[in-house]
Amino acid sequence: MAHMTAEVLQKAAAGERLSAEEIESLYHLPVPQVAAVAHGLRMQRCDPQVVSFLIDRNINYTNICRVGCNFCAFYRTRRQSDAYTLDYEEISAKIRELEAVGGTRILMQGGVNPELPLEYYTGLLRHIKAHHPTIRIDAFSPEEVLFFEQHFGLTLDELLDALIAAGLDGLPGAGGEILVDEVRAKAAPARIRSHDWFRILDAAQRKGLYTISTMVFGFGETYRQRADHLVSIRTQQDKALREYGNGFSGFAMWSLQTENTRLHGKAPGATAHEYLQNLAISRLALDNQPNIQASWPAQGFKVAQAALYYGANDMGSTMLEENVVSAAGGHDRHSATVRELIRIIDDAGFTPAIRNSRFQVIEYPDVAAFLGRSAENIEGERGVGAAVPQAPA
Repeated sequence: MAHMTAEVLQKAAAGERLSAEEIESLYHLPVPQVAAVAHGLRMQRCDPQVVSFLIDRNINYTNICRVGCNFCAFYRTRRQSDAYTLDYEEISAKIRELEAVGGTRILMQGGVNPELPLEYYTGLLRHIKAHHPTIRIDAFSPEEVLFFEQHFGLTLDELLDALIAAGLDGLPGAGGEILVDEVRAKAAPARIRSHDWFRILDAAQRKGLYTISTMVFGFGETYRQRADHLVSIRTQQDKALREYGNGFSGFAMWSLQTENTRLHGKAPGATAHEYLQNLAISRLALDNQPNIQASWPAQGFKVAQAALYYGANDMGSTMLEENVVSAAGGHDRHSATVRELIRIIDDAGFTPAIRNSRFQVIEYPDVAAFLGRSAENIEGERGVGAAVPQAPA
């Protein structure tokens, strides 16, 4: 086994494609060995000096959901006192807060709410485009799209065309978890199956929409099932790039959070060590996806910072309002400021860059201005990059 895995590392370092069996074998190697190769590949496939991030906001337009996943602490039934559906003006108010800090994208998802008509969604998209024309809308997970198909009696093409005409720019990659149906059936029996997840994102890619690939691990899945998930994503990326020239823009991975869910005590979740291991292996496996995110909402800023040396080249986004992962995890890591992301990127030795959702750099922020001491910067004295007092001449 040791001889085999050493050969696999050499193969990956040379840029050769790994099989599912070879990817599985990497989980039996010391993590620092895998991380070294992952970081080397990251430096080859991306700008070696730059770590990017997006200024955006998560908006959960409703928490009413009929799916009831065991690992979700966010959803509510319509009869619960804290169930909600936002109206258009409430959503606009959230977007104005994003615009005030220079944001460019909303990631808008909700529960599967059978009470809302199709006109709520198309009207919402038109409202946002009319009142917030500079904001990209990446909205409605594959789970939601599957429900729309079934509930509104439209074909997938008809549905996506209606949403695109109303203003949709992209689909999130939520609902991926582990794309092995044996795992999905145990974790959430009513959850979207792998075939439909890929079918919906394939159609979105064919129509030129933004998509991103994802992974949530820690359900108790095997190493081989993790490897199979990565190979499935890689295969779809091959097809999308070959046939449409429009594949997944990046890969986002986080560990299962179970603190406030029905899976607490039943699914293992994952440690920071396992998170970094899986991230490094993902870099080796996903040879056709240059952009890999670090996940601060699941693991915190320090682990996300370390991830920049385990294969990640991107720090995700500010989010401003993350409700799903934080609810399940029982923590309050639901937003990040631009300054915080700049600080941890700079402290790790990289150049921060603000990007759009397609991972194109739109601005290199003035690090000194963000991190330097000033009367307006109440964190200046302890901030990374703070000016060092000079001794008297």
